[in-house]
Amino acid sequence: MPLTRDFRETVQERARREPEFREMLLTSGVQCLLNGEVNVAKVVLRDYIETTMGYEKLGKLTDTPAESLACMFGENGSPSASDLLQVVSHIQQHEGVRLEVHAVR
Repeated sequence: MPLTRDFRETVQERARREPEFREMLLTSGVQCLLNGEVNVAKVVLRDYIETTMGYEKLGKLTDTPAESLACMFGENGSPSASDLLQVVSHIQQHEGVRLEVHAVR
């Protein structure tokens, strides 16, 4: 049975409505980075960016062209760790949250 609604559209609509869901996207994206799952992290962070601030605003905050950011988070993008961390820092500021890392055994 085919889905009646695009999954990405559903995620974006929920992120627009629910601050907790946006925080979960951000947290999940960073957790994927820490786990070495860069491609998954890019997808999750891309969903966050496109739903909330957009590449234009993020580009102004990071002093990076919006087109470069879109490529960076695209399927074949290869962002540097420095670029990713700068983006995550600005997303945290935009969302009004601060992520913390805790060691778990």
